[in-house]
Amino acid sequence: MHVWVAPLLLTAHLSAGQDLAAAFQALGKDAVWTEVSSRALEFPSFHPQGMAAVGDRLFLSSVEVLDREAGKGTGHLFEMDREGRKLREITLGEGALYHPGGMDHDGGRLWVSVGEYRPDSRSIVYTVDPATLESREVFRFADHLGAVAHLPEEGLLVGVSWGARRWYSWKTETRDGVVTVPDPDHPESRPNGNHYIDYQDMQRVPGTRWLLCAGLQQYTLPGGRLPALRLGGIDLVDTAGPVAVHQIPVPVRNAGAPAWTQNPFLVEMGPDGVRFLFVSGDDHSTLHVFETKPRP
Repeated sequence: MHVWVAPLLLTAHLSAGQDLAAAFQALGKDAVWTEVSSRALEFPSFHPQGMAAVGDRLFLSSVEVLDREAGKGTGHLFEMDREGRKLREITLGEGALYHPGGMDHDGGRLWVSVGEYRPDSRSIVYTVDPATLESREVFRFADHLGAVAHLPEEGLLVGVSWGARRWYSWKTETRDGVVTVPDPDHPESRPNGNHYIDYQDMQRVPGTRWLLCAGLQQYTLPGGRLPALRLGGIDLVDTAGPVAVHQIPVPVRNAGAPAWTQNPFLVEMGPDGVRFLFVSGDDHSTLHVFETKPRP
């Protein structure tokens, strides 16, 4: 399926979200990536999963594994500043449902799912007020949701399964500022036609029906045990498909390091181009910021 988007990009008055989408689509495999800062997080971060921004604050979901075989752990949601200092935190989940996934901010609230640490399991979808950190259970679902994002303009909640092999979408309703999912047990479900990476985290492009989805895939040689290639990428996805309308790779790291898009990512417009934020490493994590421009 081919999606033609050029007429939209040529309109005179693009929204901030459309500006971001246009700037992202100007990037290709030869884009120039410049790391402009690298800051160690000043708190134990466990195994970070997803990231979202609310103004100057960053929110980071993370899983603390106590005994994976026994289904024991703690799901964390950290609020931090952009210097890597923790401001507040809450825990999410219950019992064996302790694995938070990719998360997003819909302009009013944070959305995050927490599931069992295994595929084909169960999840709880929460909203969190970024001002108070008060969480609210929205619904429960009979699959592991690896990431969720809410598009309020479309009245649509989108989620992906473990490994992002299935897309789910639910209609949402908002009454008195409260978002509900009227029929959580019967989402629209479609297979993900993208197989080169598995999406780990995603964020909406405000004012559009598009998502930015980041992920990775590890490839091994026949008969090999260790990855021969860790490939990371970021896709602009039209939720009407769902289909990727533009895809870019992220810089390759050394053989021992995971892809930049192993888990948390964030995309913003920066002063000199598209800005990407990644959190790498477990327990003692680092926040990396890149400015990215098309190659002249």
